[in-house]
Amino acid sequence: MSSTPPELHDLIILGGGAAGTAAGVYAGRGRLDTLVLDAMGGGGQMNIIDTIENYPGLTAAMPGPELARQMREQMERFGASLTFDQAESVEADDDTVSVTGAYGRYRGRALIVATGARHRELCVPGEERLQGRGVSYCATCDGAFFAGQRVALIGGGDSAVKEALFLSRIVDHVTVIHRRDRLRAEQVMQERAFEADNIDFAWSSVVTEILGEEKVAGVRLRQVDTGEQRTLDVGGVFVFVGVLPNTEFLGGLIDLDEGGFIVTDIDMRTSHPRIFAAGDVRARSVRQIATAVGDGTTAVLNIQQMLDTETPPRDLARVCEVEP
Repeated sequence: MSSTPPELHDLIILGGGAAGTAAGVYAGRGRLDTLVLDAMGGGGQMNIIDTIENYPGLTAAMPGPELARQMREQMERFGASLTFDQAESVEADDDTVSVTGAYGRYRGRALIVATGARHRELCVPGEERLQGRGVSYCATCDGAFFAGQRVALIGGGDSAVKEALFLSRIVDHVTVIHRRDRLRAEQVMQERAFEADNIDFAWSSVVTEILGEEKVAGVRLRQVDTGEQRTLDVGGVFVFVGVLPNTEFLGGLIDLDEGGFIVTDIDMRTSHPRIFAAGDVRARSVRQIATAVGDGTTAVLNIQQMLDTETPPRDLARVCEVEP
């Protein structure tokens, strides 16, 4: 018994965040038959950002979910379709890419993976409840909201120290909390942090709770070697203990770097010619809304060029009856 293959789209986009919706806008304007799959209905990391004010063109600060809504509506206005589903596996051959989701199977002539990345959380009391109300995972995005305040930053790698230095130019004081007795960041970054007048360090310490009702008021710390506990009064908590790309469903189909991020060229093309990647899921991404939009745009323009040079597959081409 044969089953009918899924409808063949020009383009499938996995992820409805900034990269995915930007790609959807350009694909729709290019008249590509485009399907966007997103398990949460779009928005990505924008949905957990309390206020956005560094995206070009905004004349006033805007809640992250509102910017996500406007991007999604713009994408749909140009013809891209959004489906609530989450990719579980991907297969590809020379001509098409197939995506198996939780609720269906989808086929496209090209694929953009824009599934983003998720910040590794501390998983301590108060963290989830106070996200967007003092708990942040992006100093570049949110640092300006804490000008003149005392903040805590958790982590000890390159990203953590880089963000601590960034914050030190904005806030009154930064306390870097690290579970070890030394940093893991490159030496030059460490030296700059140690020289900063308004950065200090809570060594061999872990956060056991983030305190506050409507907003962050402090953190509870435990000394790793002695078990001693104390409270640190801060108005913000920045967490930099790692970033995890959402690439598990790819199953080795394309090349990833050692952190699991997708390796691309400047055209956003991966190791498979019909699969592109954009946004935070891509290796070496700086993880900003503006750059994610640029990635998505770049990917679609290169896909459009690729598809324009091909003869459409038979089930996309117009088939006319020919008289005998």
